[in-house]
Amino acid sequence: MQNREDAPSQARILTNLLLLWLAGIALRLTILAVPPVIPLIHDDLRLNATQIGILTGLPSMLFAFAAVPGSLLIARLGVRSALVVGLGMTAIGGALRGAIADVTWLYAMTIAMGAGIAVMQVTMPPAVHAWFPRRIGFATAVYTNGLLIGETLPVAMMLPVILPLVGSWQRAFVFWAMPVAIIAILVLILAPGTKLKSETELPTRRRWWPDWNSVLIWRLGILLGTINATYFTTNAFLPDYLRSKGQGEWISAALSGLNIGQLPASFVLLAIAGRLERKTWPYVICGLVCVVATGGIVFGSGVWIVVAASLQGFAAAAILVLILALPPLLSAPDDVHRVTAAMFTISYSCAVITPVISGLAWDLSHIASTAFAPVALCGIILVALAPTITHVRPAGSHR
Repeated sequence: MQNREDAPSQARILTNLLLLWLAGIALRLTILAVPPVIPLIHDDLRLNATQIGILTGLPSMLFAFAAVPGSLLIARLGVRSALVVGLGMTAIGGALRGAIADVTWLYAMTIAMGAGIAVMQVTMPPAVHAWFPRRIGFATAVYTNGLLIGETLPVAMMLPVILPLVGSWQRAFVFWAMPVAIIAILVLILAPGTKLKSETELPTRRRWWPDWNSVLIWRLGILLGTINATYFTTNAFLPDYLRSKGQGEWISAALSGLNIGQLPASFVLLAIAGRLERKTWPYVICGLVCVVATGGIVFGSGVWIVVAASLQGFAAAAILVLILALPPLLSAPDDVHRVTAAMFTISYSCAVITPVISGLAWDLSHIASTAFAPVALCGIILVALAPTITHVRPAGSHR
C-alpha cells in the first residue's frame, strides 16, 4: 500500500524536475540562435555595429521592462498559467523574427519574444518555491542547468548543422522556436496548477508590486546585472570582432566555448551551491576571471580566444546559479515573484545599455577591441560589490 502511494509522488517529483529543466532550456534557445548568424543578419539587413548592439540588447531591455508585469501575471493567474503564457509568447515572437527581411520587423518580434522570456524568468523562482520548497537550491540548479544547455545548443549547432539544413537564418529562427512551443504544451498538460501560498485569498489581494526600498533587490540586481552584461555583450560582439581580426574561422568554436564553458560550472554547483551561498570569495574569483578572460579575447588569437571565452562562460555561470537561488531562499513564499521581478528589472536595466555602449565605442573609435572595454569594467564592478553579498538581509527584515 505504501509503495502504491509513493509511486505517484515520485512520478510527480520527476515530472516537475523535467518541466523545470525543459522550461530552463526554453529561456535561452531563441535568444542564442542569434549570435552565430549575426554576420549574416549584418550583411542581409545592412546593419552597423550600433544596430547590432540594439538587436542584442532588446531582449535584455524587455527582461527589465516586462519583469514587473510578469509578477502581476503570476499574482493573477498562478505559476503554471503564467509560465505557459511566457512560453507561448516566446515561441511565436521567436519564430516570426525572420518573416520579413526588415530591421524594424526584426526589432518588433524580438521585443515580443523578449517579453515572453521575461515572464518566464520571473515565473521560475516561484515555481521552484512552490514545487520544491525543501530543495530550493537543487531545483534552481536543475532549471539553471537547462538554461545553460539552452544557451549551448543553438550556438554549437547553428552554423555546422541547422543553417545548412534549413538554408537561411530566417528559417533557423523558426526551427529554434518549435521546441519552445512543444515545451509550452507539456507544461500546460503536466504541470501542477500551483498558485501562491495564499491560495485561498482573492487574486486582488495578492501583492505584485516590488518593494523598491529593499536593500536585497538592489544588491542582487546590480550583481546579476554585471554578469548579464558580460555574457550578452560578449555573445553579441565576439563574431564580428573575430571577423574583423581575420579569424572568422574561430567564430563557432569561440561562441561554443563561451556557452559550453558554462556547463561544468552548472554541474559543480548542483553539488555544492548550498555551501557557497552568500560567501564573498566565489564572486571575487569569478569577477577576476571575467576580467582576465576579456583580456584573453582581446589580446589572444586562435585557440587562446576559445580558451578565454570558455573561462568567461564558466565564471558567469557560477555567479548566475548562486544569485538565482537567493530570491526563493530569502523571500516569503508570496514575495518570491516580487523580489525576482525587481531583481531582473534592475539587473537587465544594467545589462541592456552595455551592448549599445560597446557598439558605440566601436563605431566612434573604429577600433574593434573597444567593444570589450565595458565587459572588463563589469568584472571590476563585480569584484568591488562582492563583499556586500554577506550583508544581504532577507526581504522584509529591518535594516
